[in-house]
Amino acid sequence: MSRFEFSNKFDEQTRVLRSFAFSLTKNEEAAHDLFQETAFRAFSNKDKFRPGTNFRAWLMTIMKNIFINNYRRKKRYNTISDQTSNLYYINSGEEDIFNKGEVKIFMEELFDIIEELPDSLKEPFKLYYEGYKYHEIADQLDLPLGTVKSRIYFARKELKEEIKSKYNNIHELKSRAS
Repeated sequence: MSRFEFSNKFDEQTRVLRSFAFSLTKNEEAAHDLFQETAFRAFSNKDKFRPGTNFRAWLMTIMKNIFINNYRRKKRYNTISDQTSNLYYINSGEEDIFNKGEVKIFMEELFDIIEELPDSLKEPFKLYYEGYKYHEIADQLDLPLGTVKSRIYFARKELKEEIKSKYNNIHELKSRAS
């Protein structure tokens, strides 16, 4: 079946598929997303459709399977496991509030540690942190690719050692205080 024929057959089923998606999700936006995912999967797997079989049933099976997989994924994501002896967390009824203060302080300290690196390590590492690829960094700094990779490796290694020495001491102080 040619791509054109497949596309025409799919267009004939659009109304039915949208209706079926809405009946599964009960939400217009989720139904639209489900329809789009079904269309993508159908077109990317069009070679798996056997001519002479029920095209509508094939599409609806794809849609139903996508819906079930998404439902299972959400269900697994929302499962709460409470390991406390009295089920304190499940019975507390309160939501935990995440405080970003510690993360912000840690990131500021991390950037200070990065600034203390030698320039030969700091420049490639910062560019890598900003999302540049190795070859882009090599081109920008006019260095061989292997040199860039090794400098980023050594910068990471030095950062790990510095963080370990700085934060292991804090952990030891906390354990002594308690």
